[in-house]
Amino acid sequence: MIDNSGNIRIFAGEDSKPFADRMCAYLGLPRGKSFSKRFGDGNTYVRFDESARNEDVFIVQTIGKDPNNEFMELLFWVDAFRRSSASSVTAIIPYFGYAKADKKDEPRVSIRGRVCADCLEAEGVDRVITMDLHAPQVQGFFKVPVDHLYARPLLCSYIKHAGLNTEDAIVVSPDAGFAKNARAFANDLGLSLAICNKIRAGHDENAKAAEIIGNVKGKDCLLVDDFTTSGGTLAEVACCLMDKGANRVSAMLSHCVLTEDGMKRIEDSPLERLIVTDSVDDRLNYADENSPRIRELSKKIRVISAAPLFAEAVRTIHERKPMKDMFANLSDELIAASFNDTPAD
Repeated sequence: MIDNSGNIRIFAGEDSKPFADRMCAYLGLPRGKSFSKRFGDGNTYVRFDESARNEDVFIVQTIGKDPNNEFMELLFWVDAFRRSSASSVTAIIPYFGYAKADKKDEPRVSIRGRVCADCLEAEGVDRVITMDLHAPQVQGFFKVPVDHLYARPLLCSYIKHAGLNTEDAIVVSPDAGFAKNARAFANDLGLSLAICNKIRAGHDENAKAAEIIGNVKGKDCLLVDDFTTSGGTLAEVACCLMDKGANRVSAMLSHCVLTEDGMKRIEDSPLERLIVTDSVDDRLNYADENSPRIRELSKKIRVISAAPLFAEAVRTIHERKPMKDMFANLSDELIAASFNDTPAD
């Protein structure tokens, strides 16, 4: 439960309501009444149905499988709350897809992450809470505070919970660019680290695993990355690890943006399990609310909830406490709530 909740309201964009509901259940708060609709011509309409005057408003909206519509909807929500005299507006973005576009790495391209930051600030957002940005420097695109959460403590806790951190286990980074993050996983789990040399040509979502730096023969490999869409990197690296004599391979992701083809690649790969968070709605057909979810279609996939982590961040901010206290030690209550619907094996 959250203390002194009289001036706090949590609302959600249309595709993020399940995530916001899990946050609210953890905090013991009702989710704010709201409605959004996309008209036949593509226009988005938003409306909330209770007063936000002098309230601290938190609007939950992931920027994931339908990023353009989701981002525009978020801007409209911020505008609506500002025009209704909210005391503050915090954007909770569990997955900020445009964080991948963090630099001008070739001529005549847009730095889209910076454009998104400028738009949110122009609409009057006071704060942003997000998790595992693909490019952490995106925090610097904002002039308002950005609270950058990490899925690593949750994922590592689940690895221990499932008994996967054996003495034969090793953490594997899919490329040199993720090695620093993978090292943090290895340190948390008390394991050694191997690195895959990955080659990507062009702007497609396919990559080739060239070689493994480190000894994985006879090891239980724990492959870690921040997100996947096509599943290509995970499948390719898993095959490479097995070719190098690995005993088995599991993978952990902060964000799962799998397409239907991507899920088939995971199913056909040597991966034994894929552990992900719920930062992105896991419906395969995002436009159909009744479409099957990846966890229902694949026995390999384990989904743990990051909603309690974001809820704890909301509590910390609302109670004016330092965020570092939250990062220092995740409570047993939070861990239990995150694994509530997740099998251990």
